[in-house]
Amino acid sequence: MAAMFKKILIANRGEIACRVIRACREMQIGTVAVYSDADKDALHVRMADEAYNVGPPPSAESYLRWEKILEAAKRAGAEAIHPGYGFLSENAAFVRQVKAAGLTFIGPSPEAMEAMGGKMSARRIAIAAGVPVVPGTTEPLENFDEARETAASFGYPIMLKASAGGGGKGMRLVNDEAELRSALEASQSEALSSFGDDAVYIEKAIVQPRHIEIQVFSDTHGNHVHLGERECSIQRRHQKVIEESPSPINSADLREKMGECAVMVAKAVDYVGAGTVEFLVSDLDRSFYFLEMNTRLQVEHPVTELVTGIDLVREQILVAAGNSLSFKQTDVRMNGHAIECRVYAEDPENNFLPSPGTITRLRVPQGPSVRDDGGVYEGSEVSIYYDPMISKFATYGKDREEAIGRMRRALAEYEIGGIKTTLPFFREVVEDEEFIAGNIDTGFIAKWQERRKKERRSTETSDLAIIAAVLASASNSSAKSQPAIEPAAKWAVTGRLARLSQ
Repeated sequence: MAAMFKKILIANRGEIACRVIRACREMQIGTVAVYSDADKDALHVRMADEAYNVGPPPSAESYLRWEKILEAAKRAGAEAIHPGYGFLSENAAFVRQVKAAGLTFIGPSPEAMEAMGGKMSARRIAIAAGVPVVPGTTEPLENFDEARETAASFGYPIMLKASAGGGGKGMRLVNDEAELRSALEASQSEALSSFGDDAVYIEKAIVQPRHIEIQVFSDTHGNHVHLGERECSIQRRHQKVIEESPSPINSADLREKMGECAVMVAKAVDYVGAGTVEFLVSDLDRSFYFLEMNTRLQVEHPVTELVTGIDLVREQILVAAGNSLSFKQTDVRMNGHAIECRVYAEDPENNFLPSPGTITRLRVPQGPSVRDDGGVYEGSEVSIYYDPMISKFATYGKDREEAIGRMRRALAEYEIGGIKTTLPFFREVVEDEEFIAGNIDTGFIAKWQERRKKERRSTETSDLAIIAAVLASASNSSAKSQPAIEPAAKWAVTGRLARLSQ
């Protein structure tokens, strides 16, 4: 085994920084945290062996300032940097600076990042590798006329996507030509403001697709493997909120085909470390198409760890230190089922808008096969400056039914006070018949909200009928000089009227 790092700096914050720190502790590696002024009391700062301030609250003045990150590493005597996800995790220029400073970057090469970071270049690589891709352009659109002609050749609906995009930024669904011009302008504008690059391309929209991704892992010795799939179709604003492994629809045959394609992509760019190859899968015929590759650890990595028994963060560190993968493809087994809910400080009743503030109460569920990768504590402040994720909360069971049942029980125990969170949303979803049946796609939340509205309208109609009957009965009774309404009935009517008036 290659010599192991003695100290690692985690160039991130929140729950992912805490996750990496825990892995380092188990490996007896010293940890260095960085923090902004807003995060001086954050959990990851308290957990690390050392911590260094890197600037004011805005991420552009702290967590994205690579020179401050490197200065902290130098002062601490760190030998390697783990980027987590987000911030600088997929910044090829930062990786080059890390290496120039004589440090090890725990992740892929900058060349692999650049090759897969641009969605159009990634498409070209996938096509050259023989991996199926969604029909679309491989160069940026020059103008509206080109966009109109291209969209017409593919047929509507189409998707506009930012070439340098991620997290749904710069993405627009266009149903017909009447929507195209405004959608193109909005997509380009959002791409420019988010990524500094307004390049946009077109893909044919796959109707009712599932978003399924394959976890890949590679080392510096030419070994490339996949660790099965994750179902990531339940999304809001093109960002995932519930993930599970395996997918409810995947068979061993489909998993192997998608896994082989994912490994082909990794080999094509000489990938090293943990990566994820994402696909759109047709729910009609199980055809699948390459979407993109994320050249980092994913938020949803815990579900893969639960079903395979492989610690992905530990493996990242081992590979970065020069070791071969500790497992072969034949060693990978998917046992049981795992589900993860991304607990956000967001208001699901108000279009999932952020809900920053102080956590006044925190009760995290316990019990068999329950995992909470959290980054907060009671009294923590959820800042306005960063992604509002509180934790990655997962449950495991021998099958999907048991995993859902365990999640249902655990969510009932999970309490977070002082802010709005996505917990109520998750509690309803795990009771939803379509979710339980595995009937999910990327439009699940919109359809779930519509079902919910219909159920509420039906309940309100029923309530009105009951109230009308009670009032009619009370009127008849009064005419006969009998007690108007029994006390219990009076309270029932009052309660229903109050609910309907809200």
